[in-house]
Amino acid sequence: MKKIPKTDQKTRKVTSGPVREKARTMNKIVNAVGKVLKKHGYPGLSIANIATEAKVDRKLIYTYFENLDNLVETFIQKRDYWKTKAKSTISTLLNQDVISQNEMQNLLIGQFDTVMKDEILQRILQWELSEDKDILRKLANSREEIGEQLIQRYEKSFIESNVDIRAVLALQTAGLYYLAMHAHTNGSTFCGLDLNLDVDRERIINALKMILNKTPS
Repeated sequence: MKKIPKTDQKTRKVTSGPVREKARTMNKIVNAVGKVLKKHGYPGLSIANIATEAKVDRKLIYTYFENLDNLVETFIQKRDYWKTKAKSTISTLLNQDVISQNEMQNLLIGQFDTVMKDEILQRILQWELSEDKDILRKLANSREEIGEQLIQRYEKSFIESNVDIRAVLALQTAGLYYLAMHAHTNGSTFCGLDLNLDVDRERIINALKMILNKTPS
């Protein structure tokens, strides 16, 4: 095995340290966005608040991200279900010609579970509904592009059917989003169901399965 000259070893150690430190600092800044969002809501998202939460000089934020929008976009991309937890699953599904009912079912349930458990993701979804911002529209459009590819594969099973499967999926997805956010923000029941309880959350999942399984293809 070829030995690395001592001069080269020294150079590698010197250069790798700052690189790792920059990555750690950037990650700390991105995570601080979530903490500020949780504490102060989206009106509190400012360079000053994020710098204070991350315990860094605000100049570093401009150095690494240029502006607040770029930083917030980086944070949102990191929390988006489609590009994180479901990324591998979606990649597999998009390599298929047709998506089955069971596969679509699992994708929707995964999305529902993620929103139920992730308060920050709930805040982002609420933010999307309350403000018209370019970074939020960009996220929504990106999600729609992925969703369109999935739906095209799923609706191939409904070509001979009179079922408007896109409308069915729209109602299901919107309903799951709302129920998840309502359970956390409002804390009350919805149609007598308390989604904070495992037994009632399971009833929603069973209803989702029933609707998809009984939708004629």
